[in-house]
Amino acid sequence: MRASLSSGRSASLLRGLEFVAYPAAAGAAFALLSLGVVTWLPALASLGNALQRWRAEGDGRCFVNVLAAFPRYWRALWPHSLASTAAALLLAANILHLLGRPEPWTFVLLAAQVGIAAALTVHHVALAAEAGRSPGGTVRAWSRGALALGFGSAARGTALLGAVVSAALLSLVVPLGPLLLGPSVPVLLALSFADPRRHTS
Repeated sequence: MRASLSSGRSASLLRGLEFVAYPAAAGAAFALLSLGVVTWLPALASLGNALQRWRAEGDGRCFVNVLAAFPRYWRALWPHSLASTAAALLLAANILHLLGRPEPWTFVLLAAQVGIAAALTVHHVALAAEAGRSPGGTVRAWSRGALALGFGSAARGTALLGAVVSAALLSLVVPLGPLLLGPSVPVLLALSFADPRRHTS
């Protein structure tokens, strides 16, 4: 009886470690691919694909699978990634500029910029999940799915945004945690929300 309980605890512990190790491995591959700056969105979609394969098929080669999926997503998403990178840089410049202004009206503009940044963050997390779930799809189909996933429910969109912020903050206790788990945890949550099994009895 004790041996059985011990075996069960060991299996649970190993399963728990998988939920840290595999997303962290996928996050490491994402960080490596994102060194190209405009490559971050195809890398995020590749991360989504690797995590989906782990969730659906039990394929634990997350690091290798992110690297293997990248060329396909790069060909499809590089124009979107370029535009999104330019938009992110513009938003960051606007926010930094507005933070240095003393006028009261700047608060309204600053809130608008932060709101746009939050919406774009949710959209791209959802896009990575949709692209990861259906690698043979088109950018248009991924974008439509991302809009439904990220903004079809206020609670779901808020949860995805909260996952982005909390993953970055809570993983600070782990060396390189925000880099490794920051992108993986929100995409995993988005994949969970998109799972059709959640909507079937």
